[in-house]
Order: sequence, then C-alpha cells, then structure tokens
Amino acid sequence: MRHNKKFNHLGRKKAHREAMLSNMAASLILHKRIFTTVAKAKALRVYVEPLITRAKEDSTHSRRVVFAELQNKFAVKELFSTVAEKVADRPGGYTRILKTGHRLGDNAAVCFIELVDFNENMLGAKADQKAAKTTRRSRRSSKPAAEAAAPAAESAE
Repeated sequence: MRHNKKFNHLGRKKAHREAMLSNMAASLILHKRIFTTVAKAKALRVYVEPLITRAKEDSTHSRRVVFAELQNKFAVKELFSTVAEKVADRPGGYTRILKTGHRLGDNAAVCFIELVDFNENMLGAKADQKAAKTTRRSRRSSKPAAEAAAPAAESAE
C-alpha cells in the first residue's frame, strides 16, 4: 500500500536519496542542464525549485539555508549570482523537463532537465513566435470595404 507516500523514494534510503538529489541539484545549477531519468528529474524539480526561489533574496540566512542543502560552495555562488538575476522576475517554474526517449540498456525513460532561462534556443524561438504571430481571424480582407467594392464594379461593366 502507499498510505501517506507523498513523493517518489526512488528505490533508495533517505540518506542516499538526499545525497543524490543534493549532488544532482548542484550539477544542474553549475551546468544549467543535466541528462537523467524522468523519475529522478521529477524528484529533482521538487527539490531544486524552492532553492532557486530562496536565492532571489540574497541574504546571509538564505545562503546558509541553501548551502545546508547543497553542500557545494561553487553551486551556491553560481545560484546567488548568475541564476538569481536571470529568474528575478519569474514567479516560478524555473526548470523544464524534455523527454528524450528510452535508455538502451534497461529501457528507462530518460530526459533533460534544464533551467528555463538558460536555453538560448528556446528563448529565441519564443521571440520569433511572438513576432510572427499575425494571423487573421476572419475571411474578409484587411482592405476597407469601399476599396474592395470599386474593382468589383469596374469588372462588372
């Protein structure tokens, strides 16, 4: 039974799971994108997003709380400098999971998990979509009615 099971235990004991998520979070912050299984990525998202939210306020207390979780001073420095300034205006949703198929050896579902504001390809595509999105909502032409009627009257003569 799964009574009161709020999160995926990932087939590990508590200490192993916490150490693994801490290492994965530090790698994600330092490299901006990591390749892992879908289950680990979903667990990592729940683990790392509160840390990124905490990094928006650069105080000694916030740094100590984040360092207690990550145990990596280089990741903490990167999080509070580079990452925090990029996500300062974002209200949440700092990570993106992109599924890439299944692993050859054990057929596990694998994916990329990345920080949203650091993928230049996706950022460029979104800007292009907003600029190119000028679809017409009706079948009528955009010309005024008088101009459209004038050529029709001449062709009737």
